[in-house]
Amino acid sequence: MSDSKGAEGPLSLKQLQSEVRDGTIESVVLALVDMQGRLMGKRVQSDYFVERAEDTIDVCSSLLTLDMESDTTPGYTVSSIDLGYPDFPLHPDLATLRRMPWHEATALVLTDPHWEDGTPVDESPRQILRHQVERAQALGYEPMMSSELEFFVCRETYDQVHDGGYLQITPAGRYVTDGHLLAPGFDEAFIRQLRVAMRGAGIPVEASKAEAWPGQHEITFRYGDPLTVADNHVIYKHGAKEIADQNGRSITFMAKPDHTWIGSSCHVHSSLWQDGRNVFEGESEVFRHYLAGQVAYIAELAIFVAPSVNSYKRFVGKGTWAGNTVTWAHDNRTTGFRVVGRGNALRTEARVPGADVNPHLAFAALLAAGLHGIENELELPPPYEGNAYELEDAPRFPRTLREAVAALEAGSMARAAFGDAVIDHYLNYARAEQRLFDGVVTDYERQRMFERG
Repeated sequence: MSDSKGAEGPLSLKQLQSEVRDGTIESVVLALVDMQGRLMGKRVQSDYFVERAEDTIDVCSSLLTLDMESDTTPGYTVSSIDLGYPDFPLHPDLATLRRMPWHEATALVLTDPHWEDGTPVDESPRQILRHQVERAQALGYEPMMSSELEFFVCRETYDQVHDGGYLQITPAGRYVTDGHLLAPGFDEAFIRQLRVAMRGAGIPVEASKAEAWPGQHEITFRYGDPLTVADNHVIYKHGAKEIADQNGRSITFMAKPDHTWIGSSCHVHSSLWQDGRNVFEGESEVFRHYLAGQVAYIAELAIFVAPSVNSYKRFVGKGTWAGNTVTWAHDNRTTGFRVVGRGNALRTEARVPGADVNPHLAFAALLAAGLHGIENELELPPPYEGNAYELEDAPRFPRTLREAVAALEAGSMARAAFGDAVIDHYLNYARAEQRLFDGVVTDYERQRMFERG
């Protein structure tokens, strides 16, 4: 990994042009955020990019329809074989231009897909979030959000995990290290690379810490406007995997890598601001309506915060550190929503999303629910006190992706917030994920049935 010292933060186009001339930057990665929150796109020569930085570069529209195996799935209207999989013009968002310190002489810029007439593709995750931010601004608010992303560091490389059939995966730690400084210190040379590289890429990281299982870590990002924070999140996730590979390790952001391990979460914090002040301060009416909306509609929006079959394995059992009830409380880690901070730092923390989440979609969903609560002056139910895992009669988050699909199909708030095209696009994705899983014979089935069945 190249040294980012002395070359930190975002790049202006003028800076890029200068570094291209002197040979410091040789290639530019043009990246599209796909449905799963992955970076897709192409690498171009830096001199070619600066010649047409304000112009578009085309990619196949199928990139917004691919599943996790990069297979095309029928049922989408933005791209299909019947349409011939035409191209999308990608518009570079030059505000996202930055160095990629973990690759030599490389810069990165995020892009937005557009139709040929120049209008943005509404089904694009960045555009979905952008619409909700604009909706908040129309009400007079500036939303602020942040994410806490957990992951497992494993001793094997990605190639070794693959060659072993994904059966032999060894966490880097040997014992639970939540809050420890000793065992995580054994990984510090690697974790420090992540922090330094992200700083070099202009991503403000607050801290890193050991989490609730051997080899599990968390890195927290500084709060900011939702689009910037979500962009930083996906770039970090992409870069962390590449840096892990460069170090002969692997990282997984699966919500539940193994049924015997604790899950990995992505807690999302949010608040609304006006004239430089947090309007949630003092648990205002705006705060109460916003949180009421999130509590009322998190189940309907489940596929946007828990997008895969594996996402729901985090919620199995008690004491999982995953909020599986649709409840809220003050500083209570057993509820689905936790109110934290005080004064100007008061905010809601959604504890439902897992590390596999697409942050653009999760942020958009949580923001849409909160804004609906404000617009309709929803009443906030009383806070829960005690162990919410023991609640028998509390409303629960969907237990499976199948239940999540049914909740979105039956609801109306999400369609009103996102539009039919967006909801139909992501319902098609979720249904396909469930259908693919239903057709697979798992190791669990063989272990139980091969001899004894």
